[in-house]
Amino acid sequence: MKKILGIGNALVDILIEIENDQILEQFGLQKGGMEMIDIEKKREIDQAIQHLPKKIASGGSTSNTIYGLARLGALAGYIGKIAKDEMGDFFRQDMIDAKIDVHTLYSDIDTGIATTFISSNGERTFATYLGAASTLSPEEIDINILKQYDIIHVEGYLIFNRELVLDICKKAKQCGRLISMDMASYNLVESMHDLVQDLVENYVDIIFANEDEARAYTGKEELEALEILSQHCDVAVVKLGARGSIAKVNGVVTHIDPVPGECIDTTGAGDIYAAGFLYGLMNDYDVKKSGALASRLGTACIQKIGARLEDHHFQL
Repeated sequence: MKKILGIGNALVDILIEIENDQILEQFGLQKGGMEMIDIEKKREIDQAIQHLPKKIASGGSTSNTIYGLARLGALAGYIGKIAKDEMGDFFRQDMIDAKIDVHTLYSDIDTGIATTFISSNGERTFATYLGAASTLSPEEIDINILKQYDIIHVEGYLIFNRELVLDICKKAKQCGRLISMDMASYNLVESMHDLVQDLVENYVDIIFANEDEARAYTGKEELEALEILSQHCDVAVVKLGARGSIAKVNGVVTHIDPVPGECIDTTGAGDIYAAGFLYGLMNDYDVKKSGALASRLGTACIQKIGARLEDHHFQL
C-alpha cells in the first residue's frame, strides 16, 4: 500500500461561533480570509474571546488531511513543530490516537494557535499565530524520512516560509516522490503569487484549489483555471462548494457531483476533501469514485463545528 507524509504548520484550533462581524472588524480581520498575527495581537484576541464559548481541536491544513487519511486506513505520517506545552501535548496525542506516524520537532516558542471565527453562514475567518510552527527549518527536514513515503503533501500556508517549502519540494523530487499541495487561501495566493507559480510549474504533481484560490492564481473562472493548473500538474482539482468540484486527470475533465448538506462550519472541509481524494488516488480508484468519497467527507465536515469527524464517516 502507498504511504503519504504530510508536512505543515502544527496548530491547535480554537473554534468560536460569532453572530456578527463586530469582532472581525475590531481586529481588522478580512471575513473569510486568513491573517498571520504576532504574539501581541494573539493576546489581545485572547482577551476579547475569553468569555465566549469555544471548542479546541488539533488543526492545521495538512494535519487535518493526514488525520482524515489515517482514519480512512491509509499509512500516513506527519512532520510538524510544536512546543512541550499543554497545547503541543494535546496536538501530538490527537495525531497518535489516529494511528499517524508523528515525526515531532520541538521549539522553545509556544505551540501555534489558529483562532477560528465561524460566521452564521458557516464561513470561517482565521487569526493564526504560528508560534513553534514558524521555526520549522529546512535543516530539520530529514530526506531519509521523506524516502519512507510515496507522496509528500504540503499546505499552501507553508509558502510564508519560502526557503522551507522549496527545500521540501526539492528533497521530495530528489528522491522521486510525488508532491501534493493544497493552495489553502486565496489571499495567500494573491500575496505570494510568484512563489506559488514556481511551485505549481516546477514541483507539484497533485494540486487542490477552491474556486477563489484558482481564480486568484489564474485570473480565470473555474474551467479555464482547471485547464491552466492541469498544464503543470498531473492531477488538478478545483472545489466549487455547493456546486461540487471538477478534476482533470490524464487529460480528462471530470465533474464531481456535490453531496447536499446544511452548512454549519466550513473549517477543515477542503482539507478532509483532499484526504478523500488522495485516498482514492493511493488505492487506484477512478476519478469519479475518488471525488465521490472526497465530496461525502467534505459535506460531513461542514455539518458540524470543527474538522474532526466521527468514526462512521470513515467507513468505506
